[in-house]
Amino acid sequence: MSEMDEYQRAVQIWSVLILAARTQEILSYEMVGQLTGLAPVGLGRTLGNVAAYCVAHKLPALTALVVKKETGVPAVELPGAKIPDIHAEQARVFVYDWLSHGAPKVEDFRVAREKVFGSATVKAATT
Repeated sequence: MSEMDEYQRAVQIWSVLILAARTQEILSYEMVGQLTGLAPVGLGRTLGNVAAYCVAHKLPALTALVVKKETGVPAVELPGAKIPDIHAEQARVFVYDWLSHGAPKVEDFRVAREKVFGSATVKAATT
Protein backbone atom coordinates (compact mmCIF):
# COMPACT_ATOMS: atom_id res chain seq x y z
CA MET A 1 0.00 0.00 0.00
CA SER A 2 1.49 3.34 -1.00
CA GLU A 3 1.61 6.39 1.22
CA MET A 4 -0.64 9.36 0.65
CA ASP A 5 0.89 12.38 -1.08
CA GLU A 6 0.61 15.90 0.30
CA TYR A 7 -2.50 16.67 -1.76
CA GLN A 8 -4.28 13.53 -0.60
CA ARG A 9 -3.30 14.51 2.94
CA ALA A 10 -4.77 17.98 2.30
CA VAL A 11 -8.12 16.33 1.48
CA GLN A 12 -7.85 14.39 4.75
CA ILE A 13 -6.93 17.43 6.84
CA TRP A 14 -9.64 19.51 5.14
CA SER A 15 -12.27 17.14 6.57
CA VAL A 16 -10.76 17.35 10.06
CA LEU A 17 -10.69 21.16 9.90
CA ILE A 18 -14.26 21.39 8.59
CA LEU A 19 -15.45 19.32 11.54
CA ALA A 20 -13.47 21.56 13.89
CA ALA A 21 -15.04 24.65 12.30
CA ARG A 22 -18.56 23.18 12.61
CA THR A 23 -18.00 22.40 16.29
CA GLN A 24 -16.10 25.67 16.85
CA GLU A 25 -12.94 24.00 18.10
CA ILE A 26 -9.33 25.12 17.96
CA LEU A 27 -6.89 22.25 17.36
CA SER A 28 -3.24 21.94 18.33
CA TYR A 29 -0.72 20.64 15.83
CA GLU A 30 -0.37 17.59 18.06
CA MET A 31 -4.12 16.92 17.95
CA VAL A 32 -4.19 17.18 14.15
CA GLY A 33 -1.21 14.82 14.06
CA GLN A 34 -3.03 12.29 16.23
CA LEU A 35 -6.20 12.53 14.11
CA THR A 36 -4.34 12.11 10.80
CA GLY A 37 -1.31 10.00 11.64
CA LEU A 38 1.07 12.77 10.50
CA ALA A 39 3.90 14.00 12.70
CA PRO A 40 3.01 17.47 14.03
CA VAL A 41 6.29 18.83 12.64
CA GLY A 42 5.35 17.49 9.21
CA LEU A 43 2.03 19.29 8.95
CA GLY A 44 3.34 22.58 7.54
CA ARG A 45 3.35 21.71 3.85
CA THR A 46 -0.01 19.96 3.95
CA LEU A 47 -1.59 22.81 5.90
CA GLY A 48 0.02 25.14 3.36
CA ASN A 49 -1.94 23.38 0.62
CA VAL A 50 -5.18 23.92 2.55
CA ALA A 51 -4.24 27.55 3.16
CA ALA A 52 -3.41 28.04 -0.52
CA TYR A 53 -6.82 26.68 -1.47
CA CYS A 54 -8.50 29.11 0.94
CA VAL A 55 -6.50 32.03 -0.46
CA ALA A 56 -7.13 31.04 -4.08
CA HIS A 57 -10.88 30.78 -3.46
CA LYS A 58 -11.14 33.80 -1.15
CA LEU A 59 -12.33 31.70 1.78
CA PRO A 60 -11.73 32.29 5.50
CA ALA A 61 -8.36 30.94 6.61
CA LEU A 62 -9.41 27.45 7.69
CA THR A 63 -5.89 26.67 8.88
CA ALA A 64 -6.21 29.44 11.50
CA LEU A 65 -7.83 26.74 13.63
CA VAL A 66 -4.51 24.89 14.01
CA VAL A 67 -2.34 26.42 16.71
CA LYS A 68 0.74 25.76 18.80
CA LYS A 69 -0.42 24.60 22.23
CA GLU A 70 2.21 26.78 23.92
CA THR A 71 1.05 30.05 22.34
CA GLY A 72 -2.46 29.45 21.03
CA VAL A 73 -1.56 30.87 17.61
CA PRO A 74 -0.60 29.25 14.30
CA ALA A 75 3.08 28.48 13.89
CA VAL A 76 3.36 29.99 10.43
CA GLU A 77 1.60 32.70 8.46
CA LEU A 78 -0.76 31.55 5.78
CA PRO A 79 0.43 31.88 2.20
CA GLY A 80 -0.76 35.02 0.48
CA ALA A 81 -2.54 36.41 3.51
CA LYS A 82 -1.68 38.42 6.59
CA ILE A 83 -3.87 37.76 9.61
CA PRO A 84 -3.78 40.86 11.79
CA ASP A 85 -6.36 39.44 14.23
CA ILE A 86 -6.21 35.66 14.54
CA HIS A 87 -9.27 35.53 16.82
CA ALA A 88 -11.39 37.47 14.34
CA GLU A 89 -10.23 35.14 11.56
CA GLN A 90 -11.09 32.09 13.65
CA ALA A 91 -14.57 33.56 14.18
CA ARG A 92 -14.92 34.00 10.40
CA VAL A 93 -13.97 30.33 9.99
CA PHE A 94 -16.58 29.29 12.57
CA VAL A 95 -19.49 31.11 10.91
CA TYR A 96 -18.68 30.27 7.28
CA ASP A 97 -20.96 27.63 5.71
CA TRP A 98 -18.28 25.10 4.80
CA LEU A 99 -20.74 22.32 3.99
CA SER A 100 -22.33 24.41 1.24
CA HIS A 101 -18.87 25.02 -0.23
CA GLY A 102 -18.25 21.32 -0.69
CA ALA A 103 -15.05 19.34 -0.29
CA PRO A 104 -12.13 20.04 -2.64
CA LYS A 105 -10.57 17.19 -4.59
CA VAL A 106 -6.88 16.31 -4.74
CA GLU A 107 -6.43 18.22 -8.01
CA ASP A 108 -8.09 21.32 -6.50
CA PHE A 109 -5.32 21.55 -3.90
CA ARG A 110 -2.63 21.08 -6.56
CA VAL A 111 -4.11 23.86 -8.73
CA ALA A 112 -4.48 26.19 -5.74
CA ARG A 113 -0.85 25.60 -4.68
CA GLU A 114 0.31 26.45 -8.20
CA LYS A 115 -1.84 29.59 -8.28
CA VAL A 116 -0.59 30.84 -4.91
CA PHE A 117 3.02 29.60 -4.90
CA GLY A 118 3.82 29.12 -8.59
CA SER A 119 4.39 26.06 -10.75
CA ALA A 120 7.99 25.41 -9.65
CA THR A 121 6.79 24.66 -6.12
CA VAL A 122 4.17 22.22 -7.34
CA LYS A 123 6.69 20.37 -9.53
CA ALA A 124 9.09 20.07 -6.60
CA ALA A 125 6.31 18.67 -4.44
CA THR A 126 5.38 15.97 -6.94
CA THR A 127 8.88 14.70 -7.72
